[in-house]
Amino acid sequence: MKDTATSAPVIEAKNLNLVFETGDGPVQALKDVNLTINRGDFVSFIGPSGCGKTTFLRAIAALETPTGGTLTVNGMTPDQARQARAYGYVFQAAGLYPWRTIAGNIKLPLEIMGFSKAEQDERVNRVLELVELAGFGKKFPWQLSGGMQQRASIARALAFDADILLMDEPFGALDEIVRDRLNEEVLKLWARTGKTIGFVTHSIPEAVYLSTKIVVMSPRPGRITDVIDSPLPKERPLDIRDSRAFIEIAHRVREGLRAGHGDHE
Repeated sequence: MKDTATSAPVIEAKNLNLVFETGDGPVQALKDVNLTINRGDFVSFIGPSGCGKTTFLRAIAALETPTGGTLTVNGMTPDQARQARAYGYVFQAAGLYPWRTIAGNIKLPLEIMGFSKAEQDERVNRVLELVELAGFGKKFPWQLSGGMQQRASIARALAFDADILLMDEPFGALDEIVRDRLNEEVLKLWARTGKTIGFVTHSIPEAVYLSTKIVVMSPRPGRITDVIDSPLPKERPLDIRDSRAFIEIAHRVREGLRAGHGDHE
């Protein structure tokens, strides 16, 4: 395990607040959020719908603007980090353009960034291999299963080799067998690349299986009710979910979610 104690945090939120102005008045999506994410962490955000976990991820990605407190990404503002291409973002839906091949979809951000054709091809081949889709570059999205499309979406986010990968419920729409397989693949990918990952999920087993740190959030206004540092080893076969340590962490997450509801009521 890398020593992260001496390195500067990759993502740091201090007393972060975010209020949306709506037709029905202001809605507080995030309230006094304090969180430090270090290099190489795999951090899952879990909580009920509307608790602000996606809003927090979007704030890191400069897609939402906090209304109070501070948020830094690699020591910069989220907007500066976006311009520095500090992260890749994977949305809930794969969001692939149907008229482009898989390789064409992955190339899109590289084209926008002005990479040479040779560099684009090299990166596409590398990331297709990383997500185990080598040989599928010439296929179109409709020729791939839902799970393969989502892997292509992850490949696109990896293509410009950002150190941070932000994933917003990427497997929420997939069946359990496919989801298990992709969970295993994401862990392998994380081990191979050493990236810092922020991952939003509704699933307690998914959060516990994937993460080095689990952030439990309360219903709106979204606050952090617990941050759990996982004692599980980095190597995690699927059957680790039957272990006592796994069950204990899952229980603590469940209790945190319940406590958050209690505070709210």
